[in-house]
Amino acid sequence: MAITTRQYEAKDFARLHKLDQECFPPGISYSKWSLHYYLSLPGADCMVAEEGKQIAGFILAEENPPLGHIITLDVAEGFRRRGVGTILLREMEQHFAFQGVQSVLLETSVENKSGIAFWERHGYRTEAVVKKYYLGKIDAWEMRKKLGKR
Repeated sequence: MAITTRQYEAKDFARLHKLDQECFPPGISYSKWSLHYYLSLPGADCMVAEEGKQIAGFILAEENPPLGHIITLDVAEGFRRRGVGTILLREMEQHFAFQGVQSVLLETSVENKSGIAFWERHGYRTEAVVKKYYLGKIDAWEMRKKLGKR
């Protein structure tokens, strides 16, 4: 089966929360309250990747043109290294560009080597370190990508 993408629907909440818990350690993964908060932001956008009825991953971001912010990108373990993250990221970047976003920002743990490599492969560059961003003790890289003109 092929991977398809669609907009988030409220009925997805429990499955997305469970996936986030599986993708990140306690304290870094989002609580139900936090995930609901981010999904409810005025500029929030969430896209879900599926194979059949199974959620393969999701990307949650917010837009406030000319800036976009990727809040999280989660891919289920059985779908990693199959292009799901790339599909979701490209969809979100296209959406951002259509909305007038010129620059996309994100944070990722300095310890997340595979995540850093993923973002760099997609044109994101480290701009700064955010001290004690995760759990009040793990630093994060602030990364940015400038989107091309449409």
